[in-house]
Amino acid sequence: MNDKLTTENELKTELINLSAILGLPKGTEVFVSDIHGEYDEFAHIMRNGSGNTKQKIAELFTGRLSSVSQKKLAFLIYYPSEILKRTKKTITNKDDLTQWYMDTFNNLIEMLRYTANKYTRSKVRKTLDPEFVYVTEELLYADNNAETKQLSYQNILDGIIDLKMADDFIIATCHSIQRLVVDHVHVIGDIYDRGPHPDFVIEHLARHWQSFDFQWGNHDILWMGSLAGSKLCMLNLLRICARYDNLTILQDAYGIDLQKMIDFSLKNYHSQTAFLPKSDTGKKISAAQVEIDSCVQQAAAIMQFKLEGQTIKRHPEFDMDDRLLLEKIDFKHQTIKLKNHNYSLQDGCFQLVDQDNPYQLTANEEKIIDYLMEQFSASEKLQRHINYLVDNGSMYLKYNGNLLLHGCVPVDSEGNLLSLEIHNHHYFGHALFDYFDGIIRQALKNQQPNQNVDMIWYLWTGKLSPLFGKDQMTTFERYFIADKQTHLEVLNPYYSLRQEEWFADKLLQDFGLENGHIINGHTPVKVGESPIMANGKIFVIDGGMSKPYHKTTGIGGYTLLSNSYGLQLVTHEPFTTRDKAIKEMTDVVSTKRVIEQAVSRKRVAQTDVGEKLKQQRKELLEQLARIK
Repeated sequence: MNDKLTTENELKTELINLSAILGLPKGTEVFVSDIHGEYDEFAHIMRNGSGNTKQKIAELFTGRLSSVSQKKLAFLIYYPSEILKRTKKTITNKDDLTQWYMDTFNNLIEMLRYTANKYTRSKVRKTLDPEFVYVTEELLYADNNAETKQLSYQNILDGIIDLKMADDFIIATCHSIQRLVVDHVHVIGDIYDRGPHPDFVIEHLARHWQSFDFQWGNHDILWMGSLAGSKLCMLNLLRICARYDNLTILQDAYGIDLQKMIDFSLKNYHSQTAFLPKSDTGKKISAAQVEIDSCVQQAAAIMQFKLEGQTIKRHPEFDMDDRLLLEKIDFKHQTIKLKNHNYSLQDGCFQLVDQDNPYQLTANEEKIIDYLMEQFSASEKLQRHINYLVDNGSMYLKYNGNLLLHGCVPVDSEGNLLSLEIHNHHYFGHALFDYFDGIIRQALKNQQPNQNVDMIWYLWTGKLSPLFGKDQMTTFERYFIADKQTHLEVLNPYYSLRQEEWFADKLLQDFGLENGHIINGHTPVKVGESPIMANGKIFVIDGGMSKPYHKTTGIGGYTLLSNSYGLQLVTHEPFTTRDKAIKEMTDVVSTKRVIEQAVSRKRVAQTDVGEKLKQQRKELLEQLARIK
């Protein structure tokens, strides 16, 4: 009987707990896209909760703290370690520093309490540093109206200072506030690209956020494909790194030895204008590094074009015969015939191309590629990061009624879903995404060669790739042909049709959704264009974090916020540097725009998590009925 009562009570307690959670306000989701390895800007947006932290400080402290003091508190929460160092250099008097600590403790605990008020104690506890969890909870839930509690509260603060734990406690509390301001992070593609620290981005998410997801982008695919065994993905990746003077991401971050490739490149090629590296930061590149970057680009490009020819011939279903370019070259006159028109070739570097068998690698090229593939496979850090992307990511995601995808859904000019035929099976719409999702997982988990890795490369460059979304990739033409008409890459009609509400409805229906939104990345919104399309059903939030995009967009990109009150689009100013942001206390958030307001505050019960909790509650009620 006692066991029965205990079981009943446990079930009833859990039912009460679930009901309480279902009634809480929905947590804040932040949507970011196209980080492109720009860690400092990404980290700043995450630290400030896409502007949420500053807003909550204003709600809580306006009338009690000046605007300057509010800004100082905000930057302490964003960058606690750095601000602490600066503060201790400024405040040298011990009593003044003790007072600063006391004021800061009180403000941070109040801020922590305010950001925690829509979560259960259990969830809040998970965000706290384990070393300070009990101390923080005593402060957080203290009743300051009771005299004994006031004394206890003061003793705790005194003890933290006396035991020289103040700095660590402040840092831990600030990190907890960051995690509570944002409940869930969606990264809609392209952690990787030309930026210097995609590895930092992944480490930051793994270390600081418990709830997040990735939708893979086209640049992510190159790294995933390289680890899966795609030589073509690897060569594209290497060429792009050399193009943007970013070989260090391979060498320093992931420990990949490029010396044999560099030696081979310098031996067989020389610096050429079309292959000069670009610097997004304006940093001057040394003459020696220019030579390396230029020659590595050429070597990688020629090997890439050769392997592309082999792959296209192996897969007629790719419908890419128009990209069989090496065989169209007149090597004697250094011209190429494209669409019945002859073009002169500039900066040609075809000395290792066999005119009779242009797609055949030389013996040394094969050795270099094999060695590089071994290096990628041997990088434990790269394996960990890519597996992290796979385990926490997908080609698309349906979340709380919204459809998240990086690129596009391939369609024709009438909006009909285009079909890719593979082994007599036709894949289109959501089925096309599901097919590629399965291919990626099989290739990375089972290391299956050829067919799967060729399909991953197709995702990078194929005309029906949901991550590419263009009719062709004109890398060859951009290097070797001056006529810019040949450089044209025509966007899939998806990108013009997404202005239409009927089109958004059609796509949502294909993915099994109603009344939601499509949230896109991949294409930066140009100056004067709106990121809100299809009568508010499609949002394009290319983060614009790569500095070259700032000229195109005029801003530092967008993020999207979804909270219990509705949707907000956040426009960011271009980010300069982390040091400058801290020194001058310059935030990157410029404006917030409410684009959809909930009639009544949205609760956990109305989310995907809520549906799972309701199912758990149903099962517990059934179990309780059986016991009775």
